[in-house]
Amino acid sequence: MQTPGPRIRIDRDTSPEDALPADLLDRFRARAAVADRENAFPDEDLAELRERGWLRLFVPQDRGGAGLGLEQVAALQTRLATAAPATALAVGMHLVWTGCAAVLRARGDESLDYVLDEAARDEIFAFGVSEPGNDLVLFDSATRAEPDDDGGYRFSGTKIFTSLSPVWTRLGVFGRDDADPGRPTLVHGFLRREDGGHESLGDWDTIGMRATQSHTTRLDRAPVAASRIVRRLPVGPSSDPFVFAVFAVFETLVSAVYRGIARRAVELAVEAATTRTSRRAGGAPLSSDAVIRWRIADAAIALDGMEPQVDTVARDVDRLVDHGAAWFPRVVGLKTRTTETARAVVDQAVAVTGGASYRTSSELGRLQRDVLAGRFHPSSTDSAHATTAAWLLGPAS
Repeated sequence: MQTPGPRIRIDRDTSPEDALPADLLDRFRARAAVADRENAFPDEDLAELRERGWLRLFVPQDRGGAGLGLEQVAALQTRLATAAPATALAVGMHLVWTGCAAVLRARGDESLDYVLDEAARDEIFAFGVSEPGNDLVLFDSATRAEPDDDGGYRFSGTKIFTSLSPVWTRLGVFGRDDADPGRPTLVHGFLRREDGGHESLGDWDTIGMRATQSHTTRLDRAPVAASRIVRRLPVGPSSDPFVFAVFAVFETLVSAVYRGIARRAVELAVEAATTRTSRRAGGAPLSSDAVIRWRIADAAIALDGMEPQVDTVARDVDRLVDHGAAWFPRVVGLKTRTTETARAVVDQAVAVTGGASYRTSSELGRLQRDVLAGRFHPSSTDSAHATTAAWLLGPAS
């Protein structure tokens, strides 16, 4: 268990600019290049974020946290991602679980309150949900959940993309209990690192988002006590509030990160256009070139359309808006739009900047690689389209 951190420095009246001032972003940006080059976890970033109360953003004020809503946290995550996208994505997985707890609590469900209490003590929660070959995400699992004699479970299976692998102290996991073959059950709970039964394979060597250190995790009868089991749900789609909370918070916070990448790409395109000159145009700045101007404007227009979509979905979650069956296409559609739009914005910035962005030392070069990860987060583009089609047309015959 971590020792309690210092007094919260961020509250509901703190702007993103005050929470992450320019000099701090400069430090994050400089370290992001190093972490990417060395394929290393950003320990210094995490230390500074912890000091500012980042792990407790969703924790209620009366429990020692900042008491923020999803819209405010998404804004903070976007600003962080303009400097260090991989850091934002990694710590975002912790915020997914604490955000889920806050979303449920706002709806009268206290089943994840212990997550908030442990986050108030700076325990670090990671996301152990994704599995190789499981495109059903939360609706089924290839991991085995075996009941023990005390109401708890032991989990055995393989989890991929486990962000925060070097530092997590709590791992949100789920698996399938087939004890009753006629009624298989999906079991969700939180594993404590000290309880064992898990192994990180240290295999994260990707082209982008390298600092997340999202290693594969192998579970071998990993024990989760009864008090840490939060849901037992039937296999298949579910309208349980827990499932809604996971989808809504995960998709929104992932979208916030890619919004940050797109913002930074536009900034870098403008910087390149105003500092570089064209021999063809007699030494005039690139910002005078009609094609360059069009590309930057196109990127800015795309970004402008993305901005309110993230805010609106997050705000509706905060305000307990009931979209009913429309919630799932709304949140998976958000993630699809933001990740694809961010990729298009980065492409335009690369076209403006030219060959310099192809170097590994280029910040925009790193953003090119980081933004590609967007297509691998659930829900996939294909899955999002299937979800939306089912909502509009009903199940396929």
